[in-house]
Amino acid sequence: MNLHDWIDELCDLLDVETEADESLLGDLAEVAHDNVHPTAGPVTAFLLGVAAGSRDAGPDAIERMAARVQAFAEAWDRPSGTISAEDNDDEADNEVAEELTHLDEIDEVDDDVEDVDEEAEQDLLV
Repeated sequence: MNLHDWIDELCDLLDVETEADESLLGDLAEVAHDNVHPTAGPVTAFLLGVAAGSRDAGPDAIERMAARVQAFAEAWDRPSGTISAEDNDDEADNEVAEELTHLDEIDEVDDDVEDVDEEAEQDLLV
């Protein structure tokens, strides 16, 4: 399956009648990724789609919007991947760290249960 087939199948799944210029979207996503933030690429493509859909924009209008967005991303004044003070959320980072620690603890309990099960199985075989 190639990308065009994927787009056709995805449009069927989402029950939308549209054409997508995968080259335009790919280029736009790459520029946003490289100049803004690693996850800016898909978010930018999504928001372009929302804007195009809300305006019932045709291919020419979408190309003009994409050109404006690409120029905006190319002029972005922060290097890709940097975190501004506003974006830095220590509380959220701590919550994620706690969740990961909790998941590690669950994995350790699961490993202990597996060891007990293996010992019980060995006892039954003797």
